[in-house]
Amino acid sequence: MVERSDRAPLLDWEEVPAPARAISGCPAPVFGWSSGPGGPAPCRSVPGSDGCSTPPTTSSTPAGADEGPRPDEQQHLSDSAPGEVSLEDRMVKWEETDQIVSVFVVTFNTRSGNMLEWCLPKDMDLDGVEFKAIASGSHRVTTDFIYFRKGCYFGLACFANMAVESKVERGARMKSVGILSPSYTLLYRYMSFLEHQVRLQLQSPGHYSPLEAFYEDKRALLPPSGDVVIACPATAWGAAINHSMHPEMKITHPAGCMSQFIRFFGEQIMVLWKLALLRRRILIFSPPPVGVVCYRVYCCCCLANISIPGVSAAVPEFRPFFYVNVADISALENELSYVACTTEKIFEEKKDLYDVYVDNQNVKTCRDGLKPLLRLTTTDREKYRKLTEQRQMLLYSQEENGDCVSSEEDLFILFFLEQNNRIFQTLSEVAGSPDPTLTQESVRAMGLDPHGDRLFLLHLLEIYGYDTLLVSEQLCCS
Repeated sequence: MVERSDRAPLLDWEEVPAPARAISGCPAPVFGWSSGPGGPAPCRSVPGSDGCSTPPTTSSTPAGADEGPRPDEQQHLSDSAPGEVSLEDRMVKWEETDQIVSVFVVTFNTRSGNMLEWCLPKDMDLDGVEFKAIASGSHRVTTDFIYFRKGCYFGLACFANMAVESKVERGARMKSVGILSPSYTLLYRYMSFLEHQVRLQLQSPGHYSPLEAFYEDKRALLPPSGDVVIACPATAWGAAINHSMHPEMKITHPAGCMSQFIRFFGEQIMVLWKLALLRRRILIFSPPPVGVVCYRVYCCCCLANISIPGVSAAVPEFRPFFYVNVADISALENELSYVACTTEKIFEEKKDLYDVYVDNQNVKTCRDGLKPLLRLTTTDREKYRKLTEQRQMLLYSQEENGDCVSSEEDLFILFFLEQNNRIFQTLSEVAGSPDPTLTQESVRAMGLDPHGDRLFLLHLLEIYGYDTLLVSEQLCCS
């Protein structure tokens, strides 16, 4: 079991968890949310939308704290005059409304397989959630956590596998306790609670009162249509442009999600960056545990952040699907852009469902037009070198100076955000000039290789609608 840190204040239905280990004496940062990794957009009353933006905060409540205001009652500092409520404060207070639409328990039955054991509300459509909350291959691990999508909702489930002396259960009892919400941005807050509850369900099956209290405290108010309507101030999203553009998905792995992502993929991150920016369908395969792979999905989404208004309006939204299984095939068939992970090898044969297949560190594609993009350019390697240098400088600063404000997550997000903004800022400038022609100089100004990145650039112009730009013949020559 990986250790968790930076918990939300405990509520009446929670029990005090074991103290979490702090990392280098620094509290983990709380990240801001945008409507999607592609940058903020005006909020729509659409089921399953990830809501509007909140600025990142740097404060956190230690694990085990049982006093203090609830998250939606916390006061936030601002530069506003006394008595005034800034837009950023209103955004924070608005976003921190809990929207739990369901809580459930899934169990593995030796005769029937995965089964929905219990849920609230009783009439909630949870068909198929039993195969998301207990992923294929989970019997090989002791504990795990899984992010997933169920229809227009996002879910988080904590799984545990306990040895028992029972012939009926064949020596093992496996259960998962999970929740559903219209957004995944606040699900991390309940990781500790779900971990505790799944252990309780293994030790004392049928003890649902804490889950009932949790649901009564956190449940969303559904309109007659049954859809959760998410609405936010019309001007709220605009103020978030200057903040980090990544979703508020708390990283609970003690080593840090981003640093593991960098070490795992190495220079291949630059390949994933281009594919994410092109809004390709990316499917990541890995055997259980699933939790760490869900974080890779999150990191891939962060590669495509753009904070220049209007740039992402014409391209498909790049939302995470997180864990998927064969029951999601029909849903994936209709998606133009996504990033997801799976433990089921059969997906590799379903080549019409994805553009890019990632098997551990091996990034591959069956699309002829994308195969050249899998080759690293000299500029890619230079970018990766700069990223690793900045990371080393940050780690040195944290160790020597006790810098608890900066984080690897922020560094990673802002590094690629700046790269993306640089590209589209240059494209906009060239498009608005008397001679809208991309030259070697303008491509270098984007931070791209005039020759090695030519195909990537042509894809980019087509997808983002820069069809009025001309490409210099110089870019065709090596």
